[in-house]
Amino acid sequence: MTRRMESLMHKKNAGSAIAHNKKARHLYHLSDFMEAGIALTGPEVKSLRAGQVNFRDSYVDFREGEAWLAGLHIAPYNNAGYVEQNPDRARKLLLHAGEIRRYAAQVEQKGMTAIPVSLYFKRGRVKVEIALGRGKKLYDHREDMKRRAEERDMEREL
Repeated sequence: MTRRMESLMHKKNAGSAIAHNKKARHLYHLSDFMEAGIALTGPEVKSLRAGQVNFRDSYVDFREGEAWLAGLHIAPYNNAGYVEQNPDRARKLLLHAGEIRRYAAQVEQKGMTAIPVSLYFKRGRVKVEIALGRGKKLYDHREDMKRRAEERDMEREL
């Protein structure tokens, strides 16, 4: 294999980020990250390649032994033709049954929420990283702000 082919294969296997849920780390204490596939239509994938996605108010819903990504807004693709597109529809997550049961039990018993953290391409497929999150209180936000301010001050002094 030539060096160029190796570099191309490496680039294709490496995940390229589509979007990150910036509010997730601000609003939740995140733990237990997991990668999941997502069932999409062709125009939705093209829209994702253009970066037209919004994570606002999105979460993972567990029902009837399946995981669904609700509230994720993928803007309709302009050149999709006659295909009707619902930008806010629930999309099925592709996970093993054991993983779904484990996450669903933690969400149900511990009062946590499953939240999408990022979307990215991996080997040509769209993947979503989900995490379990516990909502932060107001004083948690204040502590984070103080900690960041102190770190900034220390960096300036150095």
